[in-house]
Amino acid sequence: MKKIISFFIVVLILLAGITAWLLLGSGTAFAEKNKFFIITENETTPTEVVSVLEQKYIVKNTTIFSLFANALGIWKNVKPGKYEVKKGASIVDIARMLKNGKQAEIKLVINKVRLKEDLAKLIGKSFSTDSTEAMLFLTSNDSLRSFGVDTNTVFTMILPDTYTFYWNTPLQKIFTKLKTANDNFWAKNNRKEKAASVGLTPEAVYTLASIVEEETNYNDDRAKIASVYINRLNINMPLQACPTIKYAMKDFSITRIYEKYLFNPSLYNTYRLKGLPPGPICTPSPKCIDIVLDAPKTNYLYFVAKANFDGYHHFSSNYAEHNAYAKEYQKALDIYMAKKKQQP
Repeated sequence: MKKIISFFIVVLILLAGITAWLLLGSGTAFAEKNKFFIITENETTPTEVVSVLEQKYIVKNTTIFSLFANALGIWKNVKPGKYEVKKGASIVDIARMLKNGKQAEIKLVINKVRLKEDLAKLIGKSFSTDSTEAMLFLTSNDSLRSFGVDTNTVFTMILPDTYTFYWNTPLQKIFTKLKTANDNFWAKNNRKEKAASVGLTPEAVYTLASIVEEETNYNDDRAKIASVYINRLNINMPLQACPTIKYAMKDFSITRIYEKYLFNPSLYNTYRLKGLPPGPICTPSPKCIDIVLDAPKTNYLYFVAKANFDGYHHFSSNYAEHNAYAKEYQKALDIYMAKKKQQP
């Protein structure tokens, strides 16, 4: 009798060990460090979820997973979303993750964006919302009204940065978070007061910074360029900013602004119209916004790129000096373009 009891005890221990190994050991079926899978609104039933795990090679043994998931009662808690499983995760880990709805965080990295189409594509790549839906949102004044912006000024509430969301975060919540971050930025370091001191609203500063951002990559030059544009605004002189012509033409590969481009009827043509354009031409960096806010007081009204193409500019307070520098640059550019044409 004792031998029989001992036998059953050994069997039970073995079964417990096997069960523990199946449930607590590595349950993943992939070799990568981690893997993602998505459960859509229409894939939350047990059969559909298990099918996703099988098709994406997430779980090694879907039968064991199903048995444990049923025992744990996860199915009524499974929510749509994007989930991350790390290599070596157990059946228990994966089942609990789904039961708790612990989605993977999505990093939305916004750098310099020029067009609404580009932002829509960026959102479409990261979220359940596709780029078409995002574009409809960005081009609808009805959608944007609650944020205090319109289709021209929508970028003024978006700061380049890295933002954390979930895959199925709705557009309204995405832009609410972007606007909150922007509001927090303007609430610090006396930024609103600095804008008012030069007679500009935060939105106008953002728009001006977007132009300055596109003029050069050098911050010390950006400060002087900002001073030029502020001086021009103060005397109602056209900004005549070349980046606004590129934006008006939606061609950012242009290296030379020809006279024929200056007749473009766009409201963003600052050669034809005085003042700032209706909205920003890109999402400027927070650093560039601060450069505009802290722009030095100068008497500069003109600037032109240096003839050595080093990215820096000559600054002038009178047109005669500026014209001399401009001719020097145009001559160098003519030579450069001629050599470029000769290249095979």
